[in-house]
Amino acid sequence: MTLKSGGIAVAIALAFASVAGNAVAADENAASTCGTDRTIDIAEMTWPSAAALAHIHSRILEAGYGCKVEVVTGDTVPTSTSMLTRGTPAVAPELWTSAIEEQWQQGLKDGKVVALSDAITDGTIEGWFIPRYTQEANPELTSAEAVIAHPEIFPDPEDSSKGRLYSCPPGWACELSTTALFEAFDMKDKWNLFSPGSGGALDASIARAFTREEPILFYYWGPTAILGKFDAVQLDLGEAKPEVYACNTDPDCDDAPGVTAYPSSPAVVGAAAWIQEEAPNVAAYFSKVGLTNAQISELLVYGDENQADAAATAENFLKTKEDVWTTWVPADVADKVKATL
Repeated sequence: MTLKSGGIAVAIALAFASVAGNAVAADENAASTCGTDRTIDIAEMTWPSAAALAHIHSRILEAGYGCKVEVVTGDTVPTSTSMLTRGTPAVAPELWTSAIEEQWQQGLKDGKVVALSDAITDGTIEGWFIPRYTQEANPELTSAEAVIAHPEIFPDPEDSSKGRLYSCPPGWACELSTTALFEAFDMKDKWNLFSPGSGGALDASIARAFTREEPILFYYWGPTAILGKFDAVQLDLGEAKPEVYACNTDPDCDDAPGVTAYPSSPAVVGAAAWIQEEAPNVAAYFSKVGLTNAQISELLVYGDENQADAAATAENFLKTKEDVWTTWVPADVADKVKATL
């Protein structure tokens, strides 16, 4: 069959379009593969947010990228030590590096580990909180000092002549920091420092106050289900002074406790360096997975209210927050993950 010049031009254009389309498809397919036959072990840390993130990423990498994935038990110090020395686990999806700062920085310098992104994009939070309804009724209560001047608003249920500050359970680092601030603010004459017996007891006290719409002054941190569930306002503690905070949390420090805000602890997606070298698609994925405090706290509310484990909490996030996690991956990866839900 003979083609006229116009037909030849159309045929050539179609051929180029087909080649270009195939090239794009090939590029997309290449970007949607795991890139390594090695098992990617992801650390499931002992706190709820990190545990849920481990299962979210495991599901996406396995179903979407075809990776061999294993979720393994972890915690900050043993996980980072193993990652630095043995290259395993491959990924820690919420690694708070403040507790391992010196070792982590040396590992980055030596090329043994990489920080692929900020796991919590707006930083972790710690501090003293009151309910928003209490602040709305008393607009002047914006700082710790302003609250301390009004113990009568936060009466101790067991000693109404004083206010009550809810601290942390015995043995927690935040018990040291809160006790130090209690002393630095010279609160003992008008306030009682209450130490609950456990994290569950602290949560129960906070939940009870919010349910009854009662005033409460309490230490807490985020991201957490408590801050996702209840509308709490963080009080101004002034400037964060790392040296003062370090002394406040060191039982052997001889200096008097000082006033300081809680420094925000970095929380990164930490990984063994081989991930970036052998599985660049996986590294690229983890470079996009940061969530805000509010987003993480919100996903934890489901687990808290439904007594769901980390895997179930992760699945709920994947089902209800497609608008979030689908921005982390190519479209074909998203489709593969959706098909498993």
